[in-house]
Amino acid sequence: MWESLRASYRLARLGLLAVLLGMGLSVSAAPRERLVLAGPTAAVSFPLIHMVETGALADWAGTVEFRHWKSPDQLRVLLAKQEVDFSATPVNLPAIMANRGMPVRLLNVSVWGLLWFVSADPDVRTVADLAGKPLLTTFQRDLPALLLERLLDAQGLTGERAPAIRYARDAQDAIALLLTGEARSALLPEPSVSLLLAQNARRGGAALHRVQSLEEAWRGTFPAHPDLPQAGIMANAGLAGDRALGEAFTRAYDRSTRWCKAEPAECARLVHKHLDFLPVEAIEASIRVTRLESRDARAVRPALEALYGLILQHNPEAVGGRLPDAGFYGP
Repeated sequence: MWESLRASYRLARLGLLAVLLGMGLSVSAAPRERLVLAGPTAAVSFPLIHMVETGALADWAGTVEFRHWKSPDQLRVLLAKQEVDFSATPVNLPAIMANRGMPVRLLNVSVWGLLWFVSADPDVRTVADLAGKPLLTTFQRDLPALLLERLLDAQGLTGERAPAIRYARDAQDAIALLLTGEARSALLPEPSVSLLLAQNARRGGAALHRVQSLEEAWRGTFPAHPDLPQAGIMANAGLAGDRALGEAFTRAYDRSTRWCKAEPAECARLVHKHLDFLPVEAIEASIRVTRLESRDARAVRPALEALYGLILQHNPEAVGGRLPDAGFYGP
């Protein structure tokens, strides 16, 4: 099956080159020796893994590999050293880099929903029910923390009504605290939530339930801007000027995204080869509940600027102090 997919990608590339040459547009030079695609333990990375496994960029590089990063801080180091070419990223990080003068591009937005409130408290059914109660999360300075702050403020969950937020070291630590009952409510990303619920069911522990997705709460709180762009793919500075490669990458990623959503069980088995610490069942469950939809960054610029604008009002440094220029968006 993978060989036929690789052949289809090569034919598509040849057709694209013919069209571009016929229009007098520039194309990439000889294929690059190596491309590194990087991403976290999240659904935004799953299409990258499918691209590697199916040879989606075989005509653009001799070797294409996937590299797993564990935290945004680690990603920042990898990008600064230019050790990755394309990476999954929270949407604010490339904005910071671009506003600091680095010629990076945000190619697309593909994740619009992956954060869930979970609880062992049967009385907690919405975010509002967390007023004054402990809330565990793994995020302290990154985009999910900013979104949580804005959501709580807009819902009036401040002062004495604010949840008492506790920070876990990482997702594994948060899962352990919930499984042992040391924490009862948390905000976690997928696939951590699916992994937590599966482990809890096997242990026969106290019931844990999905309370509400942060994105659902956001839509009800900010109806003028209901879409919440959270993660996408960026081109690092060394490749940001290669429009032909950027366009080809974006099309390949879109195809792989649609395949993963259409074939969650098969996609999960493929992803497990690279992220073998995740059970296949948890990966599949996370694909089914994550809003994974690849859209060109140029097309969703209004949604991105609405989010950046909201962040600018409260945490301007988290997007680099201003809105990115028009050239930042898209391949």
